[in-house]
Amino acid sequence: MQLAFILYKYFPFGGLQRDFMRIALECQARGHAIRVYTPIWEGEVPAGFEVVVVPVKALFNHKRNEKLTAWVEADLAKRPVDRVIGFNKMPGLDVYYAADGCYEDKAQTLRNPLYKYWGRYKHFADYERAVFAPESKTEILMISEVQQPLFIRHYHTPLQRFHLLPPGIAQDRRAPANAAEIRAEFRAEFNLADDDLLLVQIGSGFKTKGLDRSLKALAALPRELKKRTRLIAIGQDDPRAFQLQAKALGVSDQVQILKGRSDIPRFLLGADLLIHPAYNENTGTVLLEALVSGLPVLVTDVCGYAHYITQADAGRVLNGPFEQERLNQLLADMLADDSRRALWSCNGLAFAGRADLYSMPQHAADIILATRS
Repeated sequence: MQLAFILYKYFPFGGLQRDFMRIALECQARGHAIRVYTPIWEGEVPAGFEVVVVPVKALFNHKRNEKLTAWVEADLAKRPVDRVIGFNKMPGLDVYYAADGCYEDKAQTLRNPLYKYWGRYKHFADYERAVFAPESKTEILMISEVQQPLFIRHYHTPLQRFHLLPPGIAQDRRAPANAAEIRAEFRAEFNLADDDLLLVQIGSGFKTKGLDRSLKALAALPRELKKRTRLIAIGQDDPRAFQLQAKALGVSDQVQILKGRSDIPRFLLGADLLIHPAYNENTGTVLLEALVSGLPVLVTDVCGYAHYITQADAGRVLNGPFEQERLNQLLADMLADDSRRALWSCNGLAFAGRADLYSMPQHAADIILATRS
């Protein structure tokens, strides 16, 4: 079959983008042709992919999205395909991969009532409704159990159109046999002494991921513990506001903010704790990547995958409502307790060996290929 995938932006370091790539490659491995529509493509194009960089521009994202939809509809009319798979909400999809949470729920609970009068709201609400309305035929690939009830509450979407997928952690995130050697080399490269402690925070969108909270928690550590603790944040975002915050908190010498990169497994093996105090997060793939590499996790309960950390006993989950003082205390307790971190690490590795945290691309491809246009 000829399959068309649509997404608003591709770059190698986004969670949605990595999920798209693994699903598309799985479909290609089963013998199907892949065409991708996107206004922005950064990185290499896999062999055999037809990537159509759609020439649309606009001052506002929602206007650009509308131009993209119209352009793709016109091209598909001329060059039909067997399935249309979207990784962002939009009309005309046979299958939607639900990487994002319920927009309507956020608009009603987190926004000023006047927000609904903006053109931006109308656009994103209409595009979400095009996927989830009862009369829509779009099949929905869900990766978060938490979000499904919200979509049903707001749109009365028939339950049979939802397909809950297992996580899709890449096998290369699992701790290899030479993990200790990789850790030693990494810590030597970053000048980390044996008693130094390294926090990592990984994920694009520093504001949503709660990097400001992590910086405050680092600054609040007891004096002796703070002296030997460093934080490395990695992601595609503008670091300037957070660099200024680190300076104001007096921890700028202990903080590095790096751009997205492809050697994340080294950081997971070399660090002592992953901190992820997100404001909201549909899933949080990095939580499971840390778990399967044996890195303990400190995370807020709003993340869709936080329950795996509890289930595996591989760290601590901070329950809401969020309190900065509670995060500060949990971080200090976790960093001060070497034996407990070692136990959480062992628990994560054991869980990685018995739980299905890896088969999302295969399950997604099954549903895509079975769906009738």
